[in-house]
Amino acid sequence: MADSEAPVNNLYHSLDEAKVGRNHWLTVFTSGMGFFTDAYDLFIIGTVTVLLTPIFHLNTNQISLLNSISLLASVAGALTFGRLMDKLGRKRMYGVEVAILVVGAILSAFAWNFTSLLIFRIIVGYGVGGDYATSAVITSEYSNRQSRGKLIGTVFSMQALGLIAGPAIASIFLSSGVPSDLSWRIMLALGAIPAASVIYLRRKIRETPRYTLGIKGDLAATAKTVAWVTGEQAFVSTEKQATAGASMRPRPIARLTQKPFLLRLIGTAGGWFLLDIAFYGNSVSSPLILKLLQPKGSLLSHTLLSLLIFAVAALPGYWLAVFLMDRIGRRRIQWQGFAVMAAAFALIWLIPGGATSVAIFLPLFAISYFFTEFGPNVTTFVYPAEVFPTSIRGTADGISAGMGKFGGFLGALLVPHLLQSVGISGVMGIMAAVSIVGVLLTIVALPEPRGRSLEDASGELPVLFEPDSASTTSPTATAS
Repeated sequence: MADSEAPVNNLYHSLDEAKVGRNHWLTVFTSGMGFFTDAYDLFIIGTVTVLLTPIFHLNTNQISLLNSISLLASVAGALTFGRLMDKLGRKRMYGVEVAILVVGAILSAFAWNFTSLLIFRIIVGYGVGGDYATSAVITSEYSNRQSRGKLIGTVFSMQALGLIAGPAIASIFLSSGVPSDLSWRIMLALGAIPAASVIYLRRKIRETPRYTLGIKGDLAATAKTVAWVTGEQAFVSTEKQATAGASMRPRPIARLTQKPFLLRLIGTAGGWFLLDIAFYGNSVSSPLILKLLQPKGSLLSHTLLSLLIFAVAALPGYWLAVFLMDRIGRRRIQWQGFAVMAAAFALIWLIPGGATSVAIFLPLFAISYFFTEFGPNVTTFVYPAEVFPTSIRGTADGISAGMGKFGGFLGALLVPHLLQSVGISGVMGIMAAVSIVGVLLTIVALPEPRGRSLEDASGELPVLFEPDSASTTSPTATAS
């Protein structure tokens, strides 16, 4: 091994083998608070549109648009921020996306009609999409080898708390007697608070060591960040940093059209797209689904029922996925989750009374939620931050997240119409078919990154630099 390669490999080894410490968890908290907000903002709109229907005189098309427009806007946010992360760096983008989200949430609270609220929800969605792309990549590039799935999964699992906070806060307002024309504004405005609390932390976070080393070739800056992450003194001497920095240059940038990255992109983006059709289609429209199931129930009773399903089924599923991510692997959790989702949805569709009997529907619907979370809802977030090289990781993650949110947009947009035309039973049959495709795509297209270094799991060469005298035609990456 050339002397210039040793500092590079040593720094990667320090990151991979470091114990999970205070600054790992600081990064997770800084990222996770954004996901709490993302979930709250995306799911509270389902209750808000029910309250706004008589106030803004909304029709079914307008309800569908308000429920789904943030998801469509998040596609643009994910694609934009994902690409900019690779071009300009992770640090320069971090915090900008939650600032956009905060502005959108505050403006939404002051909307005066359907059109203004639609525009402000687009701003919210753009920020949410950017958050999906940036948070996973940054957490991944700070993580160690053995706990990377747990750390990235914990960031995403803050969504569970936001998922519960939405109906919990809505229930408080619905039962408190606060007028509807005021309560919906407060519900939307509250979404700005948790995101605003971490803007400063995000703007102050260091550039990730994988980016400073793999893209910038800055050994000195990387050594300082590694020391900050691991809590141990950087071991690359100033002399060795200067020598290595002068004698090495980055390899050519990888391309998403290369094997095996294109197949992986189909797997990460396609799996996320399929998952979010079912997840957002059912979650955003849960007030409408429960209204069809219990026509005589009140909005408060339906909101409390949603809260119960989320708390009893969804919340444990998120955290079980986090706990087992680095033990049984992402691939198994994902295909297994899709498979049980398909079975639960199919039973609601096929069993007589499955879509009309509360006693049959609710347990099966809860099972589907549990395995959505202990399944592809968590793993589709983790996967694209692990299986692509540093030079294209942001772009690939942005595309994957964008496709997921596009699937969520389609689900949230179409489910209200499908409920009217084919009912709960028909909707569940469609979701079963979507989930079966998810099983097949996971098995065919995705590798297992558990326990492997980020460079190995992503198919990136272990040494990202070569001497200046070396040929510039060396390969960018190899399949793992």
